[in-house]
Amino acid sequence: MKILVVGSGGREHALAWKLAQSERVQMVYVAPGNGGTAADARLKNVNISDPLALAEFVKQEHIGLTVVGPETPLAAGIVNIFRDQGLKIFGPTKEAAQLESSKDFAKSFMQRHAIPTAEYQTFSDVKAAHDYIAQKGAPIVIKADGLAAGKGVVVAMSLEEAHAAVDMMLSDNKLGDAGARVVIEEFLAGEEASFIVMVDGKNILPLATSQDHKRLLDNDQGPNTGGMGAYSPAPIVTPQLHARVMREIIDPTVQGMAKDGIVFTGFLYAGLMIDDHGNPKTLEFNCRMGDPETQPIMARLKTDLVTVMEHAVNGTLDTIELEWDRRTAMGIVMAAAGYPDAPRKGDLISGIPAETVDCVTFHASTAVDGQLKVTGGRVLCVVGLGDTVKVAQKHAYETIEKIHFDGAQYRRDIGWRALNKKH
Repeated sequence: MKILVVGSGGREHALAWKLAQSERVQMVYVAPGNGGTAADARLKNVNISDPLALAEFVKQEHIGLTVVGPETPLAAGIVNIFRDQGLKIFGPTKEAAQLESSKDFAKSFMQRHAIPTAEYQTFSDVKAAHDYIAQKGAPIVIKADGLAAGKGVVVAMSLEEAHAAVDMMLSDNKLGDAGARVVIEEFLAGEEASFIVMVDGKNILPLATSQDHKRLLDNDQGPNTGGMGAYSPAPIVTPQLHARVMREIIDPTVQGMAKDGIVFTGFLYAGLMIDDHGNPKTLEFNCRMGDPETQPIMARLKTDLVTVMEHAVNGTLDTIELEWDRRTAMGIVMAAAGYPDAPRKGDLISGIPAETVDCVTFHASTAVDGQLKVTGGRVLCVVGLGDTVKVAQKHAYETIEKIHFDGAQYRRDIGWRALNKKH
């Protein structure tokens, strides 16, 4: 069969790479893809981004299944368009994708369905937002209501930072429509984890646990980014905590959406904050797999992903069990000079080694233009596998040392929380 993966990032490269491993797959198309998907003989890039044009392409090529990677086409209603034309696609509808595309929608949904999350209020008036910050104090979190490509969240440790964030979003309109409303919420302390499941409308299939590293620099310093690295499994998510998250957060979300008349299908990602007492709260929802979490998760998945996706679009996820590589997978992001504020484009990339059983490199912002070049912020994600966190980390960093592009930035401490755990 033929499959289409929509998107151009590291998450999409990892999904396409995994789907292409199935013996049942003739070709995986990636729209628009990147330099890494272009170099893989089992994958084919397609330069189409408009959802209606993609639907036409799927009919023309007799593509049996479409998997959507990023949030933008989901928020634009690609799933609605495909389903209206009788095409099989895995992802949430435009209405369901509001869990990610509107922070205010997600927060009021959680409040309504008693899903644990931070206290919050939503503002479009600048003065009211400033007054609320003055009343609540710092640290405090300011979020743009709409999609801002990972740049719409400011964790303000001081009042000055909080007021500046409100001005940037509401007064200066730096994030456009995404920042026309802001959600201001209490700061939650603890350890973050990514909890990703597949949902077919009623059945829920949890994926392997993972933990992301959001800050640009070592020791969780520097600005927030889309993610500088991730590893799977995440030791903080014990079997007890896993059961609790399913019971208190994931199940009520899927049931709550159905009660509200919006059946949820697709990947559902709950960003969790786990406090010192082991209590989980929901920081945010994404309606797609995380990036860079997808890369280590896909590197560990042993089950045929095509079969899993078929169950997902057919509403039979309750009949399948996933098998995982017992090893730890660690993905380390190599970002462009100037990331996250002003990534430099055009630098030449060299030295990427061939895939081995211990390491695979996924591309994100790359393109082949005579030579492999940097085209955006997060350029590559190098995934090492090993029997322990330390060995996985070693395999990834050994590979990174062979890769070169001018100004490359990467953290040298990905996985530090897991290494610090006595287990």
